[in-house]
Amino acid sequence: MSLHPMTNAFREAFRRHPAGVAVITADPGERPVAMTVSSLISVSAAPPVVAFSLSMKSGSSEPLLRAETMVIHLLRYADIDLAQLCASSGADRFPPGGAWERLPSGEPRYTGVSTWFRARRLGVLPIEGATLVAAELLEGEAHPEDTAPEDHSLVYLDRRWHRLHKELGGGMFDLVDSSRFM
Repeated sequence: MSLHPMTNAFREAFRRHPAGVAVITADPGERPVAMTVSSLISVSAAPPVVAFSLSMKSGSSEPLLRAETMVIHLLRYADIDLAQLCASSGADRFPPGGAWERLPSGEPRYTGVSTWFRARRLGVLPIEGATLVAAELLEGEAHPEDTAPEDHSLVYLDRRWHRLHKELGGGMFDLVDSSRFM
């Protein structure tokens, strides 16, 4: 398979482009599924709409696309284990007695994540190797932290998990490579 002429430049550019981390969960009917994504973007505040990309290489993508509703969990640094779990192929993401529950509407939700939204799929745009999903937020919770957001943010950069760290001069923050601590 030959690569598109822009593939290497694309990979290099986005390897250096930090992104927030989210976990998407759903249950299309046969079992709950979960997937870590770093492509979540806000589209509109009124109505509240988000979008994200699903790689068709993942076994979780097809079941997520069959579900009409889902839960979008916005992760903090404290949730790094969940991010890794839902990014690991073949992992049991919903063990009996684990830190998850079903919402009254049936979707699986991780109980330890403080910011989450139940969403309804609005539309999909299939693209070679991926699918772009747009979803409207229906309900959820966003609990403010006692500390500044940069103290607990989880960021994906250069194929590794990071958190923002101490303030540098001029209101800038440093990244801490979390992969060294695992």
